[in-house]
Amino acid sequence: MNGRPSRLSAALGILLLLILVGARGSQTDPITVRVLTYNVHHGQGTDRQFDLLRLADVMQSVRPDIIALQEVDQATERSDGVNQFDEFVRLLGMHGEFGRAIDYMGGGYGVAVLSRWPLLSPDNQPLPASLENEPRTALTVLIRAGQDGPILKFTSTHLDNSRDSTDRIAQAARLNELLVSGDAQSSILAGDFNARQGTAAMEILAAQWTNAVPVSGLPPDSSPPGRGRRSDYVLFRPAERWRVIESRVIDEGVASDHRPVLTVLEWLGP
Repeated sequence: MNGRPSRLSAALGILLLLILVGARGSQTDPITVRVLTYNVHHGQGTDRQFDLLRLADVMQSVRPDIIALQEVDQATERSDGVNQFDEFVRLLGMHGEFGRAIDYMGGGYGVAVLSRWPLLSPDNQPLPASLENEPRTALTVLIRAGQDGPILKFTSTHLDNSRDSTDRIAQAARLNELLVSGDAQSSILAGDFNARQGTAAMEILAAQWTNAVPVSGLPPDSSPPGRGRRSDYVLFRPAERWRVIESRVIDEGVASDHRPVLTVLEWLGP
């Protein structure tokens, strides 16, 4: 009879040990965020075909957690009235928010955020633009990256593409005002910046953000054929909270006139 309590105590001890080991393991498991930024060229590929399923397949192939989209049509005549944002949400089975930059051809045109995690507090902010240039926007949402991950501030944007960089510089400065301003929250800014690294707009952003995409050694270029430059980036802050595991351009040049950029980040904690 004396053996039964001891066996029970041993069993309880083993159970407690397993619980502690499991808890310790869950605390040390790395939290990674797979970020994709993709200018989808209003759904039209370099073969001039509108094919949202093809674009969705490209995105799905790299298993992103969060996607920043640019040049998304929402029920425009150009895209036969198709709400491309809704279609991407449906095809990918993700949560999403659309940020309209302009009214266009009976519908809307702008940026979007898709996520496998729920989105909170969407905030679509216009960026400064000259009267002769296309209005631009920045869509920001809050996302909890998994059950134990941080609450991220995530922004999708698309800056001016004029040869004159005046608007682009003003837009970069405005992004810092909107998204930084002393805020130490873990943040990711992704999109088509229409600028090479080292240019004035990117240097303004570099003062507050770390670029996950290296300056060189990342072929092929992500921007449209013939431009010979990279304009699609994933930026993050604060630098000490993140580690870049991977950053690469997906070599698919038909579905859109841009190639998507995938960045895998590990969150290092508060």
